[in-house]
Amino acid sequence: MGVFKKIFSKEKKESLDKGLEKSKTSFFDKLSKVVAGKSKVDADVLDDLEEVLISSDVGVNTTLKIIDRIEERVAKDKYLGTGELNKILREEIAGLLSEKNTEDVSDFEIPTLENPYVIMVVGVNGVGKTTTIGKLAYQFKKAGKKVILGAADTFRAAAIEQLQIWADRTGVPLVKQNMGSDPASVAFDTLQSAVNQKADVVIIDTAGRLHNKVNLMNELTKIKNVMQKVIPDSPNEVLLVLDGSTGQNAFEQAKQFIAATQVTSLAVTKLDGTAKGGVVIGISDQFLIPVKYIGVGEKIEDLQIFNKYEFVDSFFN
Repeated sequence: MGVFKKIFSKEKKESLDKGLEKSKTSFFDKLSKVVAGKSKVDADVLDDLEEVLISSDVGVNTTLKIIDRIEERVAKDKYLGTGELNKILREEIAGLLSEKNTEDVSDFEIPTLENPYVIMVVGVNGVGKTTTIGKLAYQFKKAGKKVILGAADTFRAAAIEQLQIWADRTGVPLVKQNMGSDPASVAFDTLQSAVNQKADVVIIDTAGRLHNKVNLMNELTKIKNVMQKVIPDSPNEVLLVLDGSTGQNAFEQAKQFIAATQVTSLAVTKLDGTAKGGVVIGISDQFLIPVKYIGVGEKIEDLQIFNKYEFVDSFFN
């Protein structure tokens, strides 16, 4: 705890710092009011700190864990000055994230498999799902991987059109059918094409409707079952995209999708346009699913691997 591994390039780090600027400024504005005129971390300071963390979208359960940890340190050290609060918070949040995000990945890596690595992307409309797919395609291609996209969100013409724009922009092929086609059929065609072309990575978009859990589960299960006729163990990853700017709504969306399908990784987007960056801390802590990517800007390079050390360092630096 308190040891921060530096693995990001200067450019990536600057992008992360800039993306978290609003969240950091908002948080420290609130924190400065908590410690104004106080020299010691006492019960009143901790009560106010609890309010700051909750209002910064860290979430109630995660906030209570952080406060408990700081209370333990106060009990041991007897006197903790308010000047040390920033350092203590930084250490305790890094420790909390380390418990859930044990694996540190520094780049866009995928396992080497006999078949293409299949990522099925889920999430409601408007969270940045299509943009995330496009940025992922760019990063994988940049890493020397052969990428194919599948437009299995066939309920919105705009979804197919948007994905085509990203496919053109990144220079990767897109498998699509007409609006209203069977999503599972698109997924099947995409995987067959990927196998035939010896692709490394397949990214499948799915419909972003939050209908009842039974319908959502049935639809996603059908897509999975059909894909497994082509590649038996697919999808290798189910990536849930969440909009960080919605704060606590992101928690609710995560709960619903996790209940409906086997989500294996999370991407939290739109952190640059909001002061709600604390939501990443809460989501990382509350779900037994790793946050794998974060979106910290509009540029194609601004989807980053989530690294707990770099995130906490940028948030508290």
